[in-house]
Amino acid sequence: MTTESGIPSDAAFEAVTPPDPAVAAEADARQQQLTKPAGSLGRLEALGGWAAACQGQCPPRVFARPRVVVFAGDHGVTAHGVSAYPAEVTAQMVANFQAGGAAVNALAATTGAGVRVVDIAVATDTEPSVSTHKVRRSSGSIDREDALSESETLQAIAAGRAIADEEIDSGADLLIAGEMGIGNTTPATVLIAALTNTEPVAAVGRGTGVDDAGWSRKTAAIRDAMRRVRPVTADPVALLRVGAGADLAAMAGFLAQAALRRTPVILDGVVVTAAAMVAEDLAPGAREWWVAGHRSTEPAHTIALKHLRLDPILELGMRLGEGSGALVALPVLQSAVATLADMATFADAGVSTESGEQATDSEADDETEAEAR
Repeated sequence: MTTESGIPSDAAFEAVTPPDPAVAAEADARQQQLTKPAGSLGRLEALGGWAAACQGQCPPRVFARPRVVVFAGDHGVTAHGVSAYPAEVTAQMVANFQAGGAAVNALAATTGAGVRVVDIAVATDTEPSVSTHKVRRSSGSIDREDALSESETLQAIAAGRAIADEEIDSGADLLIAGEMGIGNTTPATVLIAALTNTEPVAAVGRGTGVDDAGWSRKTAAIRDAMRRVRPVTADPVALLRVGAGADLAAMAGFLAQAALRRTPVILDGVVVTAAAMVAEDLAPGAREWWVAGHRSTEPAHTIALKHLRLDPILELGMRLGEGSGALVALPVLQSAVATLADMATFADAGVSTESGEQATDSEADDETEAEAR
């Protein structure tokens, strides 16, 4: 059974409620009363307002329980030379995440974030603690076959939704989706190029660092996969089935469900953002609950960010994945929240305003109410 939009009912999402616009206006008004020149904190002011609107309160609170979920999965296309690393690295890195030895673990430790890794489609068996939501072993080679069956696609989307619910129900107030999968920038680029009608050569990057010959093989694989997905580009579930993979489908479900649950997300790099594009098609309006942590060096990432109308917080030349770029951006977002919440107002501090007058508490309240209207 399908909905009016053509999406199978098993993958249909309810309407997404946007972050509270009245709270956003209240945050803007409060910014004008804080002890600083108007606009002097730059984009921190907009980020603080976004956080307040997501939380439904102003002043907002610093995020107390940020959580990173790393979605792990292999891709059949890796066997055709699109990556500088062999497929077995995926399972090896899953073990490294569990042992706390990856970049995402080190960065999370500095920000107070928790890390969880989930095996969605790793090519080998992994420990039961991470494979509860496993859909299959590796996804198909998308340049010559579908990534998934229809039932596997729906299972992966449902897994992502369940994982988001598990984290939110356990107290997470901010989510980050990370990924680990050798070859996963190939399906990510297919999704982005197909949804934006971009030529493969303009979107293909080096991924894990392929040489020129590897780049040519990757470009050819993406070109062939794009031919296969062209008839289903308007159908997000079919697009995931034909040209993505279980890990990307799960991330799309995770990101859409987070928005449905009114939980903000910091997006990471090109793979997560590719999944986010599909999530926005599954649950229109979900993008209002996301900020882009950074801009990676992958050309397709810039294309995807433009499509989603998201401006990255940082630009550090990163291309690791795992959620690493989003974690580096997390302290910036926390700083935005802290300045909006904890700075004194002109009235509180007895500091003169631009006009040289000291605002009284009642005057400040009157001005805040007027500006909020």
